[in-house]
Amino acid sequence: MTAESEAVRTVASLMALAARTAPKAVGLDSVKIEILTGKEQEKLAGKMIAMAEEPGKGFFRVNGEQVRASDATLLIGVEGQKTLGINCGGCGYDTCSAMAKALVKAKGRKALYPGPNCVFKISDIGIAVGSAVKTAAIHNVDNRVMFSAGVAALRTGHLRGCSVAYGIPLKASGKNIFFDVPIHEH
Repeated sequence: MTAESEAVRTVASLMALAARTAPKAVGLDSVKIEILTGKEQEKLAGKMIAMAEEPGKGFFRVNGEQVRASDATLLIGVEGQKTLGINCGGCGYDTCSAMAKALVKAKGRKALYPGPNCVFKISDIGIAVGSAVKTAAIHNVDNRVMFSAGVAALRTGHLRGCSVAYGIPLKASGKNIFFDVPIHEH
């Protein structure tokens, strides 16, 4: 392990802290966080690469290779199907109980992110992800928020109970592996 990769693991922990302490709707925390390295990160990368064979998911291959080359990957998910009882309608239903009934009907769907989801919970994950990547930027760790890594994480059993997730692979090197890629790799 290099000094840089060791530092990245420390920053991943600081990112997890930033995500955990980010503001949450009504003060209720439904965010889950995991840090993957080594074999667990390799399993996630393998799943992403395998998912690239599914229609419309070719970009999962490049993202999976980037996760594989990273020093660590931070996963952030949210239990988006928990309702708050606010009845705001942001989920597409008039009441939280109507959303809960729709969840029962939607069980077994093959969607990448099963829904409906509470709009406040989706805001919570957005704020947590933003707080985490801000922390990475402060410490000069290259990173990229990946929907693909979040979907693969949910499919491999990470972040149990979450309906929406993102993965943030992290790398410290002389070249940003997430954005400095030849155009033919996209």
